[in-house]
Amino acid sequence: MTLLGDAAHLAAPNGEGANLAMLDGAELGTALAAHPDDVEAALGDYEQAVFARGTEAVVFEGAEVVQGIDSEDNTARAMLRMITGQGQ
Repeated sequence: MTLLGDAAHLAAPNGEGANLAMLDGAELGTALAAHPDDVEAALGDYEQAVFARGTEAVVFEGAEVVQGIDSEDNTARAMLRMITGQGQ
């Protein structure tokens, strides 16, 4: 078993999940094609690339991205205010 997309990349929701899922899928497919008779070796190659990329994403995004998620100005709260008519 392995993970890909949002499940493999612990980070703030910033719109990159779909892009990472497509990249992960392509890399997993490439690894499986390179090791057609050895799924464990393919998963090992794939996971090395995913873990390295996941570490990069955390370093570049950092805490400043997370801080805005629960602010009064985030998109979810603005949408809720619009739907409920609050703040008009």
